[in-house]
Amino acid sequence: MAVIEINSLDHPGVEVFASLTETQLRNRLEPEKGIFIAESPKVIRIGLQAGYTPLSLLCEPKHIEGDAAEIIALCPDIPVYTGSRQLLEKLTGYELTRGVLCAMRRPKPLSLEEVCAGKRRIVVVDGVVNATNTGAIFRASAALGIDAVLITDTSCDPLNRRCVRVSMGTIFQVPWCKVGSIGPRLYSQLHELGFKTAAMALTDNSVSIDDATLMQEEKLAIVMGAEGDGLPHSAIDNADYVVKIPMQNNVDSLNVAAAAAVAFWQLRAR
Repeated sequence: MAVIEINSLDHPGVEVFASLTETQLRNRLEPEKGIFIAESPKVIRIGLQAGYTPLSLLCEPKHIEGDAAEIIALCPDIPVYTGSRQLLEKLTGYELTRGVLCAMRRPKPLSLEEVCAGKRRIVVVDGVVNATNTGAIFRASAALGIDAVLITDTSCDPLNRRCVRVSMGTIFQVPWCKVGSIGPRLYSQLHELGFKTAAMALTDNSVSIDDATLMQEEKLAIVMGAEGDGLPHSAIDNADYVVKIPMQNNVDSLNVAAAAAVAFWQLRAR
């Protein structure tokens, strides 16, 4: 274990935790060479157990032999940068959750076919840019029986730091892939893989989420759109089902993460 105490914001090696933006951390041309930040001992541990490669740790001194001890023991060959709480907060720009950050290598991207192989329930997330909502959708997916997540280019990167933290590490447990844009081409690919599509939207033709035929589908792709704008018309018009969650008290809709949890529970494979 190489514990390196830092006393300045420009110490060599810590730029990954400070000066690099989320976009810079992501290597668009060669994603497998990109980096992401995992936050908190529990989340980092899940990532390590899932096979993600750690590159370096940033840790408050008191956690080196405390909350971070197990993490450090699991990856003894990487540098552990440490410094005062005040310095680390100034370095990162935010308060560290449980005082530990880990820079990890992004995995090789999976294909649509790899992610969907052998799956019965998947979710397609389109246009959800809020990291908290995306993280919550992954957590609900893991908890409520969704086998895989497909993310469009207009959605938040699942390996965004806040998204990873809100997911409580479930992003490392639920297979996912990027699918470009939503529309007839993606629906055609899903049909070829045996999935029926269910677009979550309020229209005159929407069926209730407890529709018996819908619930009996062998393989189902639940399609979720951004709160506010919702799904594009092409995603709704070309879906096998358009599905609504019945509301009371004149409430129009739920937050997308809450709606996802309801949909996942009701439409889980039986």
